[in-house]
Amino acid sequence: MMLSRCRALLLFVCVCLLSTAHGQTKKLRLFIIGNSFSGNAATYLPVLAEEGGYELEIGRAELGGCSLERHWRLADTTEEASRAYKGRSLKEMLAEGKWDVVTMQQYSLLSGDPDTYRPYAKKLYDLIKSLQPDATIVLHQTWAYRTDAKGFGKINRKERAAHAQEMYNHSRAAYHTIANELEVRVIPVGDAFWMMNGDPVWAYKKDSAYNFDNPVAPALPEQKNSLHVGYRWANGTLRFDANHANTAGCYLGSLVWYRFLFQAPVKDVKFRPEQITEEMGEQLKRVAAAVSL
Repeated sequence: MMLSRCRALLLFVCVCLLSTAHGQTKKLRLFIIGNSFSGNAATYLPVLAEEGGYELEIGRAELGGCSLERHWRLADTTEEASRAYKGRSLKEMLAEGKWDVVTMQQYSLLSGDPDTYRPYAKKLYDLIKSLQPDATIVLHQTWAYRTDAKGFGKINRKERAAHAQEMYNHSRAAYHTIANELEVRVIPVGDAFWMMNGDPVWAYKKDSAYNFDNPVAPALPEQKNSLHVGYRWANGTLRFDANHANTAGCYLGSLVWYRFLFQAPVKDVKFRPEQITEEMGEQLKRVAAAVSL
């Protein structure tokens, strides 16, 4: 297994160390099998790649709330339902040209239970290899819900994590368990989110002064340093999304993907979404640079 992992790592380095030769930058074709979380995490990846001088093409097979099991069942059927990806099938998209890197991930609600990955992660892995034998396959590690979420992901069949720390611990362990079984690497976005959350200065803290029982529009609770969408007003109702990434979370995820795929130093990145302060942007770059790949 160690030899196989070394070979996989060597292949990944060969694919992802994009170098400029004779004034030409190598093109990376990236195919993403995921859901809204992969959409969040790779939001700014094209901008970062362009700034870094890399040519990037992205193919996407993303369905909201889609699990590894559902992706596999869609791929394994000849019914019309298999064309769920905007009228196309997963096999059809995977077979287009040569993809250099293919990513897949688990639905966040199930991410803490390794049994939900089996046997679907392996089946998808085998399908990808049958269509793209030279592609490097990696797992995208999703993140835990915000610390003030009303509920957290499953960790043992129907049992749910009691808090964000437990969701993160189980999710991380599950991703690495499956990665070891498949002998693939992990894009550690979940680690980056939790590293930010563990910083005493930069961690999000729930606003204890806000009246959540009787909120009055348009006032919102303080959500400084949040990486998740959190609270917002919509049609006179206070909505709460503790799961999906906000602009800061999308930026952090994209920085991790950029560093992972191109082995590029994120400290040199100049692009920063205008909603993020310069100070926050620098902290997010520090976290993306510090997380272990």
